[in-house]
Amino acid sequence: MRVSRAPDVGCSTVTSPGVPSLTQRRPVVPPDRLLAELVPPRHFADESFATYRPDPAHLSQAAAVTRLSAAAEEIRRGAQKSFWKRGKATPVAVYLDGGFGVGKTHLLTSLAHAVGVQDAAYGTFVEYTNLVGALGFLPTVEALATRRLVCIDEFELDDPGDTVLMSRLLRELADRGVALAATSNTLPGSLGEGRFAAEDFLREIQALAARFEVLRIDGEDYRHRSVVTDAEGLSDDAVRAAASRRDDATLDDFGDLLAHLATVHPSRYGALLDGVGLVALTGVHAVPTQDVALRLVVLVDRLYDRDVPVLLGGAGEKDLFSPDMLAGGYRKKYYRALSRLGSLAADGAALVG
Repeated sequence: MRVSRAPDVGCSTVTSPGVPSLTQRRPVVPPDRLLAELVPPRHFADESFATYRPDPAHLSQAAAVTRLSAAAEEIRRGAQKSFWKRGKATPVAVYLDGGFGVGKTHLLTSLAHAVGVQDAAYGTFVEYTNLVGALGFLPTVEALATRRLVCIDEFELDDPGDTVLMSRLLRELADRGVALAATSNTLPGSLGEGRFAAEDFLREIQALAARFEVLRIDGEDYRHRSVVTDAEGLSDDAVRAAASRRDDATLDDFGDLLAHLATVHPSRYGALLDGVGLVALTGVHAVPTQDVALRLVVLVDRLYDRDVPVLLGGAGEKDLFSPDMLAGGYRKKYYRALSRLGSLAADGAALVG
């Protein structure tokens, strides 16, 4: 995703009567914080291989746990089992291939925890591309090269420019002996299910493909929820009333928030939510353009990582993304955002009810 870099501005101290607004916030995030936040999200903070429950009907799940447990031990020991023709040791590089809801993120976070969060960097594809945008390519390589393992969740295959950038970054890290682990979501119904994603992944990172070991993870979506949610919104008055009862809530007009996101670098969206326990939005409506939609996707990911409930007024999720968007190149991002936003909105609606 290509987003122009926002100007450096000081953190706003402006206050307003009533409920605080996200549009009042202009966080400044030092590089050290960006790097420190490359850890498994709060949503998976307590997960491990022991808490993963393989489905006995799908033996590949248990096999993945066994292989990743061994990979964690290899990384901790610094021992590598595969070699190039010239005899140079190469680091572990695994790709978890499967559809939605088979536990790939659970396994990826478990790998990071098993290696040790102080030795592992963990982030989504977008977080890494945003990190490069904020720090520059070489400083990012130098910073990540100090880790034993770099985990990339939700590797995106829909932006050629960013895919080439990430491929180059991973190549630099692998050449420095850093172990790599990645996942990529495939929509239900996609040709070949997860295997289609694996083929795309290896093709797009062809310079690294020979180094990656693909771990196929079969299974059903353990969440048993629809990818697309189409919930109606709450009344704007109900949203305002609920937000006013919470000291940790923010309240924004949806259109104002979308405009504000354009002024904040996406790498700072996490900091935008510091101390926030509920995000309330009035006047929710269809997102007008692709660039606006992609910024919203990043915000939803950061909300989900932090388990922050949302209240959606106006039209709610209904028709949030246009049919053209949902059929286009970024469709996986939008479906993921709808699924995650639906979960967070259900949490928020429960607070109101």
